Amino acid sequence: MSSSNDDRSKRDEFGKRLAKARKAARPRAPLLSGPPGSVGIDADDLYDEETLERLGFDPARDLGFPGMPPFTRGVQPNMYRGRLWTMRQYAGFGTAEESNKRYHYLLSQGQTGLSVAFDLPTQMGRDSDHALAAGEVGRVGVAIDSLGDMRRLLAGLPLDTISTSMTINATAATLLSLYVAVADEAGVPRDKLRGTIQNDILKEYVARGTYIYPPRPSLRLISDIFAFCSKDVPHWNTISISGYHMREAGCDAAQEIAFTLADGIAYVKAAVEAGLDVDDFGGQLSFFFNGHNNLLEEIAKFRAARRLWSSIMQTRFGAKTDRARALKFHCQTAGMTLLAQQPMVNVVRVAMQALAAVLGGCQSLHTNGFDEALGLPTAEAATLALRTQQVIGYESGVTDFVDPLGGSYVVEALTTRLEEAARDYIRRIDELGGMVAAIEQGYVQREIQAAAYRYQLEIEEKKRIIVGLNEFASESPPVPVMKIDPRIEREQSERTRAWRAEHDTPAKAESLGVIDRAARGRENLLPPILAAVKVGATVGEISDVLRAAWGEHTEILTI
Repeated sequence: MSSSNDDRSKRDEFGKRLAKARKAARPRAPLLSGPPGSVGIDADDLYDEETLERLGFDPARDLGFPGMPPFTRGVQPNMYRGRLWTMRQYAGFGTAEESNKRYHYLLSQGQTGLSVAFDLPTQMGRDSDHALAAGEVGRVGVAIDSLGDMRRLLAGLPLDTISTSMTINATAATLLSLYVAVADEAGVPRDKLRGTIQNDILKEYVARGTYIYPPRPSLRLISDIFAFCSKDVPHWNTISISGYHMREAGCDAAQEIAFTLADGIAYVKAAVEAGLDVDDFGGQLSFFFNGHNNLLEEIAKFRAARRLWSSIMQTRFGAKTDRARALKFHCQTAGMTLLAQQPMVNVVRVAMQALAAVLGGCQSLHTNGFDEALGLPTAEAATLALRTQQVIGYESGVTDFVDPLGGSYVVEALTTRLEEAARDYIRRIDELGGMVAAIEQGYVQREIQAAAYRYQLEIEEKKRIIVGLNEFASESPPVPVMKIDPRIEREQSERTRAWRAEHDTPAKAESLGVIDRAARGRENLLPPILAAVKVGATVGEISDVLRAAWGEHTEILTI
């Protein structure tokens, strides 16, 4: 037999075996992958080289090398072989003193960064003694009204060596100013401060609701933060562009990428239009994604987001440096997947979601407590959540390799499909005039609501099995639940009234007047806000000045 005949015979045999394998791989029933509308794991019966060819996948263009554009394989050349991700447990409740104790405890247990949760009044720019704060003080986070509160929150913490993330949006400029003021008092140089403020107001209009001012002045405030930090606090991440809450509201993986990056485009555009250099502030942008249940799709989601953002920063904004093009992200496991039924099963969900974040290349990670469907996490639940990260980091072996799933037929195919689906959404948003206009028209809200509705229908019709909810139900023993003492609200309100009375001075009144003039003009607001908190102005007082200058946003009805 000639060589050509022999080669033809081998190809024919391979083709028969491939056809047989594909037939055998076909599912008996439709498979579901994550929330509806996502790319779906049943797109192919068998993933192979032909799948990638059909998708136009080019390894040199689409994969590259770790630490280099397009960053599909990660933003660091050696990833976790050099240093593990920051283990950052989200915590904050009650008073500043109680939260401070929890931070010291978590650091003693091996946590490597802080993550501060603020209560709703702080997020909404209301002091604890305001009538609208009643019943919410210290409930879902710590109450911070003044410099005194921030001093107590950070007491004894090494601000020059730790990294602190603050989940705050509408009042981000004021809370950052309070943090900087405490560091100034402690003699910590500002260029030693490391951390992140969430500062992502656009997603508040879409999915979360803790907005105060209308979108356009809010974007101006964000640009002011970018400019201030690029010079004064150069190692602080000025924004954590967040898809997390949109995913919690019901969007799918492709929507999470698209809407998050579309928010990012709006922020970068606003900063560039304000005269900032994209290569100066681009490296201080960070992102915040949800870690959901579908392991492979989530890994692909993170890789697709990095690749797409690298392209956006280069082609839309002319970013020249790798630092400005690299997408760094924090991940939190999916709170909406946690059940009050059989709460210990949540330990498995959290571990799986955390593994996806690590295999997807996160820079920092929060793992939820198993009891968070019932209340704030107890110390025991928070410790177990931290131990979950530590087992993955030190025992699983996955950190010994850089992008261990890179080159996988399935992962590369899902990455490409998710990127293309996200591009389609971004094109539609561009047609509507950008993300701010799309939000003002209710487009993004409607898309998320439709996805959430489909997801709920699938659960109710048992097309999607949720263990312990619509299948495999059983009784489970109760678990301890943390409760916030109502006394905390009364004491915090009294403390804030006393602080305000003590600092009711001409210097404070003048500082608030400077903020008002800056808000009505074009001056950067961060220096006057920082000056105001240092002479005793409260979060509520500063927010009220900006309310008077800009007005308050009214929710858009999308039904």
